[in-house]
Amino acid sequence: MTATMIKEFRLPDLGEGLTESEILSWKVAVGDTVTLNQVIAEVETAKAVVELPSPFAGVVAELHEQPGTVVEVGKPIVSFEVDDAGSSNGGGVSDTRDRSAAGPAGNQSAGNHSSGDRAVVETSTKGSPSTAGAEAVGAPAKREPNLVGYGAVVEHSGRPTRRARGQVQDVKSASSEAPALSEPAAARQAEGDVSERPRSTPPVRKLARDLGINLELVRGTGPGGLITREDVQNFSGATEAPSETQVSAARGERETRTPIKGVRKFTAAAMVQSAFTAPHVTEFLTVDVTATMELLARLKGNKAFDGYKLTPLTIAAKAVLVALRNNPSLNSRWDEASQEIVQFNYVNLGIAAATPRGLTVPNIKDADRLTLRELSTALTELTDTARAGKTSPSELSGGTISITNIGVFGIDAGTPILNPGEAAIVALGAVRKAPWVVNDQLAVRQVMSLSLSFDHRLVDGEQGSRFLADLGAILADPAMVMTMI
Repeated sequence: MTATMIKEFRLPDLGEGLTESEILSWKVAVGDTVTLNQVIAEVETAKAVVELPSPFAGVVAELHEQPGTVVEVGKPIVSFEVDDAGSSNGGGVSDTRDRSAAGPAGNQSAGNHSSGDRAVVETSTKGSPSTAGAEAVGAPAKREPNLVGYGAVVEHSGRPTRRARGQVQDVKSASSEAPALSEPAAARQAEGDVSERPRSTPPVRKLARDLGINLELVRGTGPGGLITREDVQNFSGATEAPSETQVSAARGERETRTPIKGVRKFTAAAMVQSAFTAPHVTEFLTVDVTATMELLARLKGNKAFDGYKLTPLTIAAKAVLVALRNNPSLNSRWDEASQEIVQFNYVNLGIAAATPRGLTVPNIKDADRLTLRELSTALTELTDTARAGKTSPSELSGGTISITNIGVFGIDAGTPILNPGEAAIVALGAVRKAPWVVNDQLAVRQVMSLSLSFDHRLVDGEQGSRFLADLGAILADPAMVMTMI
């Protein structure tokens, strides 16, 4: 008989030294047959929602944690029953236990371990099916990934993906081990969609769970059959999932208690640290941005910008990047440990994004090197990814200066708190029509209020004021850019 072993998958560090994650949902149940890299769970770190692929092909033997549980990194979350000849896909793998029914001889052949003993799993790629295939075609062996959650992905076109370079997967073999698909899933597969579950974003899946909807029954109208929020709402006839407060009120409860965890917990700690570490100073400037809004209208009508999403934020972000050239002190960091001021010679531009999971500030790497069209694309991708809960930990770290667009909420000005490790943050107010003096005549113009908070350890009042004045000058007259570059 074929010997089987129990292998544990321990929660890996999903980036940036995070110490814990919350199990949002399991995509498998005990007894399910899973394939290598099939998504088995959705977990939430303090920074992002992450889908965990299976490090093994086998049968789910035990789920150690329930949805809603916060688990420390390194603790086992699921066990698999796999063939003794099976191999793992990398880190996060723990001990095994021989489950062979071959009797004492089988135990001795397994290394003289009794059925209750534990043995350390060999996590090397040597002899694994994936690398064996690679060696057969002369490809170099792939170094094991640091995190199980980012292992090889089967490419159904027959070509390995960039992440799986150096590995060759047997697609037919993997498909033969997959569980049977439901009729809607089989129909999607026949149409060319070979995903193992309905395609949707984490917020949409949460909405479906809240409304008690099986996404297998929902037809997606988004790109490539993506199930959108509207699809779920139309299917249920609802407009929004009930909030915890609404559910609590419906039960007659007088108050609602929500555990502080995930993004909310991380954001709260970061804001407290920033507020009580960096001496904040906030300055305000109201600007006539009529010329900027006219420029925006012209760009939208320019064929060179067809397909690009242009907003006041796009122009303001570019203006911030230009203004930084003459005011580099706002693009720096106070290193308390080394007692040094770190001056950045690049700009990783953070954009505060309100998401269903809370406030996040992902950043655009090397934003100062981007053209206006490239910046527009980067902003669109950043906001779409953040709202879908797909922002990676790397995108949430390393920012050098940030923008928060409070104008989208109809707010004129505020006193934003610095993102930890940054010297400045700019708040963009709403663009409003207001009476304004132009050439000693009263006219109706489009105006915006700018708020600048900065770390007074790094930025003197003069430097902060000059930066804000330069930013305002560009937005009042975009042609002023020519005098600053």
